[in-house]
Amino acid sequence: MPHNVDHHAILDRLAATRGGVRNVFDRLNPRKTAHFIVDMQNGFMEEGAPVEVPAARSIVDEINTISRAVRDAGGLNIFLRYTTPDDWDSAWTVFWQRMGIAAAGHREAFTPGAHYHQLWDGLDIAESDLVVDKHRFSGFTHGTSTLPQVLEQNDIDTVIISGTLTNCCCESTARDAMQNNYRVIMAADANAALSDEEHAATLHILAMVFADLRSSEELAAILLEAKQAA
Repeated sequence: MPHNVDHHAILDRLAATRGGVRNVFDRLNPRKTAHFIVDMQNGFMEEGAPVEVPAARSIVDEINTISRAVRDAGGLNIFLRYTTPDDWDSAWTVFWQRMGIAAAGHREAFTPGAHYHQLWDGLDIAESDLVVDKHRFSGFTHGTSTLPQVLEQNDIDTVIISGTLTNCCCESTARDAMQNNYRVIMAADANAALSDEEHAATLHILAMVFADLRSSEELAAILLEAKQAA
């Protein structure tokens, strides 16, 4: 089931504390916009998967709506894949300690070539889209992904974030993107967590400082307007 969270209510609450401002970025330059589709892999999507997020199966249509709008307007879709690094036993020891008995299964699941590492079949992926692996929750963690270089090479200044989990990899990437001076928009109905409460809490925290909140339909309309105005 999709999350039962009204992002407009979150924006209304915040607007009351900051002079009526709800969202900051009303216009987009599609040529400078990238859409991150975070961790929509079999290992998060399938029933019984190692990190199953049931709500993630309900946001595929919304993600595809954004992907098509970004592509049609001349922007860039980037599918971020969580990937077990070759040096997993030395590079991120704290994470594996925290994973406990689930660590071995998690490492195996997200090893390149494994079934669970692959992107979900229902995603709309075109030849012009990019797939970028990351070895941490955030695609911006130094030395663990080529994402920063990809964004620089494509002259990107704005990022739209969809995917799963709202309160883990999506949130981590959103926070780091803003702190690296990117304009960030969270697709409120195209992110998924394990509960409505976790999803709503993350949207509220991000909207306070780090990101605008938009629905997939709102984003599609903004991108279409930008395309027509170009």
